[in-house]
Amino acid sequence: MSSADQPAIRITDLAKTYESAGQRKRALDGVTFDVPRGQIFGLLGPNGAGKSTLINILAGLVVKSSGSAEIWGFDIDRHPRNAKRSIGIVPQEILFDPFFTPREALEIQAGLYGVPKPERITDALLDAVRLTDKAHAYARTLSGGMKRRLLVAKAMVHSPPILVLDEPTAGVDIELRQQLWDYVRGLNRQGVTVVLTTHYLEEAEELCDRIAIINHGRLIANEPTRALIAKAQDKAVVVEVDRDLDSAPGNECFEKIELTGPRTLEIIYHKDKVNAGEVLAALQRAGLGIVDVSTRDPDLEDVFLSLTREVAA
Repeated sequence: MSSADQPAIRITDLAKTYESAGQRKRALDGVTFDVPRGQIFGLLGPNGAGKSTLINILAGLVVKSSGSAEIWGFDIDRHPRNAKRSIGIVPQEILFDPFFTPREALEIQAGLYGVPKPERITDALLDAVRLTDKAHAYARTLSGGMKRRLLVAKAMVHSPPILVLDEPTAGVDIELRQQLWDYVRGLNRQGVTVVLTTHYLEEAEELCDRIAIINHGRLIANEPTRALIAKAQDKAVVVEVDRDLDSAPGNECFEKIELTGPRTLEIIYHKDKVNAGEVLAALQRAGLGIVDVSTRDPDLEDVFLSLTREVAA
């Protein structure tokens, strides 16, 4: 296999067990997947699913219990220095020395990675994350959004081919979120592989080429985003009827029906069992005249909830 054909990250049967006060908790349970080069790859899961443990193993902050992980072809155990140089990680927590300016923080970080001064890209990074005018301000005076952008810049000081973003837009406003994603898309167009964890499912749906979902330490999905969304079996139809209702009528072909207004019903049905025509016919049999109909296609949130519910069950 040529280097171009190798995945950016290869995770094989990765497991991590924590022990505390005689108790054992399995945070990762035999997780296996590849992150293809050049993609924006989503790593999703509920709180406590094991995402942060996996990222911390890649970062060298947590020691795995078993299995293997390769970053840009370098095994994290056999070639730890090369593996770390191949990845930049933006942590979920905003952590840095508040008494350094953004310029100083980037220069120090570049020095830690052994980047020679003539090869440092501090000014370009400050410009890319829109912090040029704050280059000499103490980091403690920056807003939350600016600090988040500074963390992204710090992760890129050594120009790694892989960037991992752990909940990068948590708690930031919509405008900043858009700016951050414009920058990340630009990096991706330049060939940087991006791994993203996020709680904003619409964000993952819009950005990611492929998505893996982890729940209770196990991989439960790993597919191209479009293929994953196509798996959603539940569809929704919103129907306006010809009179006010006190309650929603029931029918076995409805997975769920909700009265969302005096004359408006939202009905969830399973597209493998019935179609929209049968749903509307059931309403007509209940004596309701149909004034207007609109449908809602499934999205990533529907798939995510369906898959995580199945695992929990």
